[in-house]
Amino acid sequence: MELDLDCLMNLIETARVNLNNSAKYKSLTDPCILEMSQRLDHLINKYYLITKTCRIPS
Repeated sequence: MELDLDCLMNLIETARVNLNNSAKYKSLTDPCILEMSQRLDHLINKYYLITKTCRIPS
């Protein structure tokens, strides 16, 4: 599971960097930027879903 989280975190970081770099040259309402943003949102939501279900209650 930890390997999956590491992989997912790497995907999130790559998507974040790509989005930030692309947003320097395109409008934030550009369809390409919106698609990249939605992909990043999806990855972040997946990360939180996995970490939420793996937590041990106190």
